[in-house]
Amino acid sequence: MSVSIDAGDLIAGLAFLLSGYATWQTVSFNKRQKSLVESQEKLNNLLLEKESEDALKEKRADLGASFIKLGGSKYRLKVWNKGSSTAKNVRIEFPKGNDVVIDSEITEKFPMESLERHQSVELIASVHGQTKRKHVVRLIWEDDAQSHNEKLSYPTI
Repeated sequence: MSVSIDAGDLIAGLAFLLSGYATWQTVSFNKRQKSLVESQEKLNNLLLEKESEDALKEKRADLGASFIKLGGSKYRLKVWNKGSSTAKNVRIEFPKGNDVVIDSEITEKFPMESLERHQSVELIASVHGQTKRKHVVRLIWEDDAQSHNEKLSYPTI
């Protein structure tokens, strides 16, 4: 039995090889395309998460406290809002006791109805030789992001 190969068989074989090569290229391209789509989806999710965090940050107040020295032996406890939003119903507590801020200052100024962005309030501090150098202050407030926020601050004299 003799096998004869004519021009049509040769062309059909080349077409078959070319078709196999094209299929392999398409499969590898689809794999790369799928990888690209997955990384774009991850990037989009990260961007959405970042935008959500930024939007929430715009609704948050961020309170802090520190002692400031006015000269001589005059001190003030300064409570400020460095957040982007207004803090409402601001309260102050001293979990380990208050032996530095005058009680009448606290009762007159707190609870504060609101503490605007970059606004602060100063409380007269009575500092003497036996005054502890480090104090614990709990700040409690509400803002547009949450109805109950709490932060411990450790101001030092």
